[in-house]
Amino acid sequence: MRSLLIVVLMALWTPSTTLADGVLRLGVFDIDASPPIGSPLAYGITEGVETPLSCRGIVLAGAGDPIVLCSVDWIGIANGGQSEFREGLARAVRTTPQRVAVHTIHQHDAPTCDFAADAMLAEYGLSGTAFNTKHARDVIRRAGDAVAAALEHATPVTHVGMGAGSVEKVASNRRILGPDGTVLHTRWTATADPKIRAFPVGTIDPELKLISFWNDAEPVAALTYYATHPQSYYRTGLANPDFPGIARNARQEATGVPHIHFTGAAGNVGAGKWNDGAKENRQVLADRVAAGMKRAWQSTKKTPLRPEDVRWSFVSVSLPVSPHLDEASLKSTLENEEADVARRWQAAKALVWYHRCRNGDTIDVSCLTLAKARILHMPGELFVEYSLAARSLRNDLFVVMAAYGDYAPGYIGTAESYAQGGYEVGPHASRTAPTAEDVLMDSVGRLLDVK
Repeated sequence: MRSLLIVVLMALWTPSTTLADGVLRLGVFDIDASPPIGSPLAYGITEGVETPLSCRGIVLAGAGDPIVLCSVDWIGIANGGQSEFREGLARAVRTTPQRVAVHTIHQHDAPTCDFAADAMLAEYGLSGTAFNTKHARDVIRRAGDAVAAALEHATPVTHVGMGAGSVEKVASNRRILGPDGTVLHTRWTATADPKIRAFPVGTIDPELKLISFWNDAEPVAALTYYATHPQSYYRTGLANPDFPGIARNARQEATGVPHIHFTGAAGNVGAGKWNDGAKENRQVLADRVAAGMKRAWQSTKKTPLRPEDVRWSFVSVSLPVSPHLDEASLKSTLENEEADVARRWQAAKALVWYHRCRNGDTIDVSCLTLAKARILHMPGELFVEYSLAARSLRNDLFVVMAAYGDYAPGYIGTAESYAQGGYEVGPHASRTAPTAEDVLMDSVGRLLDVK
């Protein structure tokens, strides 16, 4: 569907070779993104690092200006965090921010990042209370250095690989509807009640997708995509990448190939059916995801990849603001010195987003074309239906989706989900209106060349 809100700008680059030898080249970067002891986490304060958090990704050159894909083991990067991150990486390799995609995996024993909301809190002497701003900017700086070095030492790429593998007993839908069609239960990522765990799996995407880059017979990097919330348990005070990060690290060690993982459209999907929160379940879930990664790796089929097979496109969209956001109420909370700091942080984030929407600010939705593969880069915590719908639009292609780009909108449900109720579309979770579906699916159709 068309929407008057949709297109502020759409740019499609015509591929052009920027290297003298006319070949594609790919570099991989990976830095430690773990916060210092004493730094805020999304939930609590960093008391230690159980397993290092990473900021990793690829830079692809040889088809126009360099393209950067980045995945960070943080809960979310929003508003000013997104713009500073993308601009920093773009400067490092002399490309444009529109050709940089920054996503988080969304682990909860991990930091957040939103410089715009922090600047708003700074007016009340609260800068740095939600995340360590100095550390966040240091990660951006070091990531820029790393991506520049990766480009300098980039490896020729001749083929792209595409594979898929089922993941058993990890994902389950969080929203359990009652007889009246509204949400009866929310099956959290850790669900202690066996009666709620016993409900059917519900709507999920059971497959993990893998896109790999090759220099003839030599693998260079692997990108994986799977739609589930990445929590087994949290609020431990120990920074860790949870079960998707453990799986990713294990597969990287097993194959010797750099692995970069992205969380798909997982706003209404978690491990709750299979996870009661017991600590031993973290490794169980990690092993199951790693098994899916292995299946996807083993099923990979390679196809030649030339510069003319690569294209980057993006659509800048204005998302509709949720009607529950009230500027006066949010300002009152922000200014209330008696209010909990966490509430004031939430108010600041919502106010920044409210102002962006009212000012016509946009979010980039982008797509990387690699021969028959399409990688969609999306904002917020999208419901899994977005990924399933995108794939159905182009059954002739290998379509994957990375969500958790700009974290500012929060949860983005389908249009019908808002009437069903539930946490994900409630006033504390979603900052968009139901018409967001029209806007996003219109952009996806454009990026996938649906006529």
